[in-house]
Amino acid sequence: MPFVNIKTPEGALTKAQKEEIVHRTTDMLADYFTEAARPHTMVLIEEVKDGGYGRADEVFVVPDAYRAEETA
Repeated sequence: MPFVNIKTPEGALTKAQKEEIVHRTTDMLADYFTEAARPHTMVLIEEVKDGGYGRADEVFVVPDAYRAEETA
């Protein structure tokens, strides 16, 4: 069973963007492993809270300008 775990800053993606990532990732894996893998493919998108990760000794907080805006 192919398994993909994507970690992203909380609020950085809309629901529609996350759905698109799931579909496109599943399509990509089905291309590699054949269509037989599609029903067994798991794509997990985990949102990490601000301050819950960092790089080069700097704790990361997503600026408001980079947060996704949900559309109704």
